[in-house]
Amino acid sequence: MEIVRKTIINDEEYLRQISEPVSFEKGDYKQDIELIEKFCLETECFALAAIQIGIPKRIIYLRLTNPDIELEENPEYNEGKVLINPVIISRKGKTKYWEACWSCLDNTGLVNRPYEMVIEYYNIDGNKEKETFKGFEATVLSHELDHLDGILHMYVAEQILMLTRDERKEFRKENPYEVISETCEYITKNS
Repeated sequence: MEIVRKTIINDEEYLRQISEPVSFEKGDYKQDIELIEKFCLETECFALAAIQIGIPKRIIYLRLTNPDIELEENPEYNEGKVLINPVIISRKGKTKYWEACWSCLDNTGLVNRPYEMVIEYYNIDGNKEKETFKGFEATVLSHELDHLDGILHMYVAEQILMLTRDERKEFRKENPYEVISETCEYITKNS
């Protein structure tokens, strides 16, 4: 099956839909995960929600959640964490980061995210897990969780800049990931 990246150019309405829960009875979700992993490994993608390649299911793939690792220097690096039907249990703290997205092209947005998130999800074997994600890992995961609910980072950003991949890498050197608080109450724009 060919992997087709969905972008805001032709697919914004598609990307804004709410993804459906995975049914473990069907079993086809493992093939979906293989496609998501293939896309992540063939690109410099930190993480991906299934909807971004035309699979409107509640699946997230985390490849890189460590900001100190460069995929250009470590192209084989892959955390390979899969979260199926994730649910946010709690969030706290506040961070800021100039986020980019495979679906949103050169739109680079300054986005507030929680510093810490507790998530319940199912792993690839269908077993329920509960895990705490902190720091940059929580930022990456929060971005992907938004995708499952049809939310694009450029619509929750404080500011948007149009930056190419190379421009963004340079810009982030002067404007790195910022932890504002590890413990404050997390308040979303919609709160």
